[in-house]
Amino acid sequence: MTYIVAENCIRCKYTDCVDVCPVDCFREGENFLVIDPDECIDCSLCVAECPANAIYAADDVPADQQQFIALNAELAKLWKPIIAKKEAPADADDWLKVKDKLHLLQR
Repeated sequence: MTYIVAENCIRCKYTDCVDVCPVDCFREGENFLVIDPDECIDCSLCVAECPANAIYAADDVPADQQQFIALNAELAKLWKPIIAKKEAPADADDWLKVKDKLHLLQR
């Protein structure tokens, strides 16, 4: 089982999770993070660190977020690794509770 970054990360992109990852499995896009399923060791350390509650075990991804399993795998092949925490976008807190953000994802 791997972990998945889901919709709530879009436009929030807090990177607290990156600091605790022992294998550097996070990949960074313009306004979203993904987890490389080939690198993730299922340690679950990132789950508690995510202020957006956007990280799920693959078996626990909500039904309305299932498309993010394939999306993480796809984008992890295209995006570069992120290995250190960065400042969150200035408006990250404004986007934290917004729903239905998939159309805002910048590939």
